[in-house]
Amino acid sequence: MATVQLEKTGEIATLTLNNPEKLNAINLAMWQQLAENMLEIAVDRSIRCVVIRGAGDEAFAAGGDLEEFVTGRATLAQALHYHGEVARALTAIADCPHPTVALIRGACIGGGLEIAGSCDLRICGEGARFGAPINKVGFSMYPGEMEALLRLAGEAVLKEILLEGRILNASEAYAKGLVTRVVPDAQLADEAYATARRIAAGAPLVAGWHKQWIKRLLNDQPLSDEEKAASFAFLDTEDYQEGLAAFLEKRKPVFKAR
Repeated sequence: MATVQLEKTGEIATLTLNNPEKLNAINLAMWQQLAENMLEIAVDRSIRCVVIRGAGDEAFAAGGDLEEFVTGRATLAQALHYHGEVARALTAIADCPHPTVALIRGACIGGGLEIAGSCDLRICGEGARFGAPINKVGFSMYPGEMEALLRLAGEAVLKEILLEGRILNASEAYAKGLVTRVVPDAQLADEAYATARRIAAGAPLVAGWHKQWIKRLLNDQPLSDEEKAASFAFLDTEDYQEGLAAFLEKRKPVFKAR
């Protein structure tokens, strides 16, 4: 059965897109499950980083489950509901207070590319492939799903992906800013989880604030005096005192998210 599996190991949560018989194609139930899992993770203060990956060795996710579209997305009402649920899942990923890392092996197509684009970091193997050739199936990308990719790669790259429908290899995706890092396929999982551990070793409140302020600055509006003052909220945290003391004492800090 196609599912999204949630596993927590210490401070790192892993979400696995699990539909290997269809290259982890995502159906409506999986989109809904992804959203609910992300909302659960968001309020879990024991989690410091989230890794999203696909089951097996062939794909991160090869897009939406097109067989489902015949009956589940045949009318305007169905389409609005379906893609509203997709957008809800992508928003839950983008708005998660914990950093998110996409571990990308193999095909990262359509909805898979949208999920990866909503993550904070994307680590891919050399054999990864990226694209959204939906122009060949006769439908357009829902604007609510397009937003993260537009912010990530910009207008020119998104137009190239959508208008040509071409599949990009890992090197091309890196050159165009779609991925953070490309590593040999055999090292992919090790590097993705090493990345997650580096993130988890930092102050978790600071990670959340960095995500918050980066998102705010992308609004292209000047910060108010109140916002400038709020950016120093770390001064009142135990983690700041611990981090500073650890630096001066030349030891590893122990952060408690408070």
